[in-house]
Amino acid sequence: MVRKVMHLGHIAVKANRRVRVVLFGVLAVSLVFVTLFCVPGCVSSTNGATIPETSREITQYESGYRFDENGWVYIHIEGAPYERGFQHGYLVAPELKEILGSLKYLTYLDTGMEWEFFVEAAEKLFVRYTDQEFLEEIRGIADGAKAAGVDISWQEVLTWNGYEELTGYWWPNEVAGKYAGGDNDHCSGFIAAGSATKGGKIIMAHNSWDAFEQGQFFNVILDIKPASGHRMFMQSVPGFIDSMTDFFVTEAGLMGTETTIGGFSLYDPNEVPEFVRVRKAMQYADTLDEFVEFMEKQNNGGYANSWLLGDINTGEIMRLELGLKYHSVQRKKDGYFIGFNAPEDPRIRNLECSKTGYTDIRMASGARRVRLTQLMEKYHGNIDISVAQEILADHYDVYLKKENPCSRTIEGHYELDAFEYWPDREPFRPQGAVDGKVMDSDLAKEMSFWARWGSSSGMPFYAKEFLDEHPQWSYLEGYLKDRPSQPWTFFKMGQR
Repeated sequence: MVRKVMHLGHIAVKANRRVRVVLFGVLAVSLVFVTLFCVPGCVSSTNGATIPETSREITQYESGYRFDENGWVYIHIEGAPYERGFQHGYLVAPELKEILGSLKYLTYLDTGMEWEFFVEAAEKLFVRYTDQEFLEEIRGIADGAKAAGVDISWQEVLTWNGYEELTGYWWPNEVAGKYAGGDNDHCSGFIAAGSATKGGKIIMAHNSWDAFEQGQFFNVILDIKPASGHRMFMQSVPGFIDSMTDFFVTEAGLMGTETTIGGFSLYDPNEVPEFVRVRKAMQYADTLDEFVEFMEKQNNGGYANSWLLGDINTGEIMRLELGLKYHSVQRKKDGYFIGFNAPEDPRIRNLECSKTGYTDIRMASGARRVRLTQLMEKYHGNIDISVAQEILADHYDVYLKKENPCSRTIEGHYELDAFEYWPDREPFRPQGAVDGKVMDSDLAKEMSFWARWGSSSGMPFYAKEFLDEHPQWSYLEGYLKDRPSQPWTFFKMGQR
């Protein structure tokens, strides 16, 4: 079913006047069987997996459209910057309204500063270093959401895009370490190629870790067809111009993901923010070398990452570790790179970070460094989509030497961890992995990937049960969302 929004220029009619146009699709089979069975009406992806066809309710605005599936919000937008931004904002207006309410409440509790303080800071810090194309897209997002009834400014959309940098990098430096903010330990990932994988394909896998009150919004599948540059297909967040969770493939044949560098402490407010640099790199880079150039140029150190990149045209994979003063590039066509939130580069680890946990298996980074290496070696030569999914769901704790979903496992579960062995972290923090994504070079060619919302293993999270058991987090009541178990789901560009 398609819901079309009638409009005059960029003035959208109210939601209750939307015209419904019914399209007939094949009878939907149960989505539980998405990755398990082939049934009548199935179609095949490039890697041979079968995906049941479904009939979907599609909401359309101009050339943009949206549908929801298995916890994910699929958004297609296209055209000039303002136009595609308007489509984006209109289509995710309900989510932006919820996010804005959450930010206004939680920002003060987490930082001691009101949301408006960071909105003013974002305009001062980011506007002068953001390309006009992307500012127009951000203005379009705000105006599209406004047309759908959400009171949001373009400055607030800009702030949301840079929220990780503002609260996790800029603000702690502003108060010279007096701010007891959150950590920068996010995500597990790997990329492999050549003899390490089945058939020599590039295989890339990633799960996103964050505080649940923010990570629960990382459920957008974003298909951007810009008027200039390369088409991009990525996991993203409502209102973002980049991925933020950084799992993407571009029309140039570049596939990429990243894991943040934990304990990173440097920031230069007089350079270009990360969300601008990576969006430019995705949209305009033709090669891995050009991607690196875009990321390094005017690097402000914000959201410092270990980037895991692949080029399906050459079969090469790369690790780009990007601090502020230091960076390193490693590349190969045979082998693997892993991401675990600590840098391999000794200069970044010792001169730009503190307490990275690189060798400490009591900590999330050190434990996953060991476990990811073990699994890469165990499955060497046989890594494919199904093995990658299994690795992302791994719950083996190398410190306690047993199955034990916690902060030290590849699928991280801070909410289950008492943190007896890592006192720098608060026990039972609602934080950890909220998804799983896998892609190989065949899927990348058709700009597609498999994704699982909620957790890589399917382990559910229920907010009320958690808060009843852990009342110290009661201030999050109404701001935590349930994430029931969902199946692995196939997505591709242009999907309807």
